[in-house]
Amino acid sequence: MECKGKVLIVDDNEDILLSLNMLLRPWVDAIRVISNPERIIEFMDSFSPDVILLDMNFRRDVVSGEEGYEWLSRILEHDPMSVVIFMTAYVDIEKTVRAIKAGAVDFIPKPWDNRKMLETVHSAVDLRRSRMAHMPVDGGGVEEPLSPASDAGGDVGEGNIFIGESPVILDLKERMARVAVTDANVLVTGENGVGKDVVAHELHRLSARSSKPIVSIDVGCIPEQLFESELFGHEKGAFTGAVAARAGRIEQADGGTLFLDEIGNLSAAMQQKLLSVIERREISHIGSNKVNRIDVRIIAATNADLHARVGEGTFREDLFYRLNTVELHLPPLRERGNDILLLARHFLRVYSRKYNRRIDAFTPEDEAALMSYTWPGNVRELQHCVERWLIDSATPLVPVIRKNQYGISAHESLNLDELERMTIRRALEQSDGNMSVAAELLGITRYALYRKIDKHGI
Repeated sequence: MECKGKVLIVDDNEDILLSLNMLLRPWVDAIRVISNPERIIEFMDSFSPDVILLDMNFRRDVVSGEEGYEWLSRILEHDPMSVVIFMTAYVDIEKTVRAIKAGAVDFIPKPWDNRKMLETVHSAVDLRRSRMAHMPVDGGGVEEPLSPASDAGGDVGEGNIFIGESPVILDLKERMARVAVTDANVLVTGENGVGKDVVAHELHRLSARSSKPIVSIDVGCIPEQLFESELFGHEKGAFTGAVAARAGRIEQADGGTLFLDEIGNLSAAMQQKLLSVIERREISHIGSNKVNRIDVRIIAATNADLHARVGEGTFREDLFYRLNTVELHLPPLRERGNDILLLARHFLRVYSRKYNRRIDAFTPEDEAALMSYTWPGNVRELQHCVERWLIDSATPLVPVIRKNQYGISAHESLNLDELERMTIRRALEQSDGNMSVAAELLGITRYALYRKIDKHGI
């Protein structure tokens, strides 16, 4: 998982600030932590965070969350495109629904699950970038969405070229060429990290719609309460937090392609709304009675077995067949034979140039290790493995290969006590033992640092 982006954490509990700082720091570009919410706007202007993790309770009380709602309102008033995730130890359904309606994108309970926290921040960063890519421009129009560089097997930084010569990939390329020139909806299946987004972008590139935008949306990271707004758009004042009119993703893709990733995560209500759009080919903004005709080709992707879900009754059969005019299955990397080396060499060339490393080839030992590993994270894991190795080329490749798709070695964990101890030691090393500097690096006070040093016996 590669979260990247910048995160602002707002909480009056120093233990929370330190824990989140430690957990997220390896995965994001930058973090700032503040205990006083009065400084949020200041940091929004100076730091420009992609995601704000906001506690719901500060000085007024510990359970109502009213301060959180008030700060959320001020944040969205200052920047309507802000992506805010609420955190609280006092969770209930009413509070969650109110938070989403007020403009928060997600709600994380304390204590949190570390992997879930990483996934939520990852999705939130993607949502922020998507929002910024579709910001209205002067005159009320919408900028053409940016075509994201693939992180799962495409030609990084040079367009999406599907790399592979194994029989299964050659057959897939032939089918893609035949399907692309039609207007049929396509369902792309396969495990996480195999490159389903690459297939979608290649189908669009080869189609008659290539001059129009392809708009991608990860339906799995959009709360159900925001689904209609994200897909259909809304008018100013349509609901709390709708401070400006906004075109939906479907409207932005008009004439082009709508790529719906993780389609298997749709709830029953969301499935019904999507089916209605596909059948009627028309949408209305929330808060408007005006009906707009739309012309989009839909490419959907999932790692779930939708055939089984249809049989279980958890996925609508009529929607499944609407999406599944043609099904393209992407095999896992472990079944692609020598494609592993072709992709690894490709990533080696790309990242050698990017990081100015003079490494032209893998050693025979490296290639043997590449071929013997099962790559549970598929092409995405391979790409990130090669990139990590090129960033720190003094590290042997073999142990890097053993890192899973979350970047955690077999002997490592996400245990907060272990992470806390390790991070405090690193801060002390980087500050040459200067307690004030170490505390600043950790985003806590000197008193809190002394307390934690005593706790861990450092």
